[in-house]
Amino acid sequence: MTTICSVKYNGKTAIAGDGQVTLGEKVIAKATAKKIRRIYHDRVVIGFAGGVADAVSLQEMLEGKLESFGGDLRRAAVEMAQSWRKDPTLQKLNAMVIAFNDQDLLLISGNGEVLEPDENVVAIGSGGNFAQAAAIAMTRHSEGMDATEIAKEAVKIAAGIDVFTDDHITTDEL
Repeated sequence: MTTICSVKYNGKTAIAGDGQVTLGEKVIAKATAKKIRRIYHDRVVIGFAGGVADAVSLQEMLEGKLESFGGDLRRAAVEMAQSWRKDPTLQKLNAMVIAFNDQDLLLISGNGEVLEPDENVVAIGSGGNFAQAAAIAMTRHSEGMDATEIAKEAVKIAAGIDVFTDDHITTDEL
């Protein structure tokens, strides 16, 4: 389990996530997994929560769709979500993906949904609700923070509440 939070704020989009991998509900298997990656010629950033092998499969699928649609993230995400929902093999994948480029910030779920957040904040994983609430509050009431600082602090707050989120936080920004 993990927490990934992405924030679009003052012309920048950033993402932060912890590196915890949990086996079942009791064993922390790793604290430094890389759950944030750049794809499609470093023009798209993704973050994932769920099974690592499943997330890698989704990453490869999204990269293929981005290639097919000339880097159009919104179109690639919709096509990926449709494939994910319709294919019985893909339906068994247990992951969620946040993807963004210089224009769009999207949440892609295995239910075939592609959502653009109302408040330019989206978070997933076991601590996602905590991180999302914290990030929305910071975007509404913080003047001196940038998108990366807000996303990182939101995951740090989630780590203080959610036992499945740790404080080994990585970030990226476009």
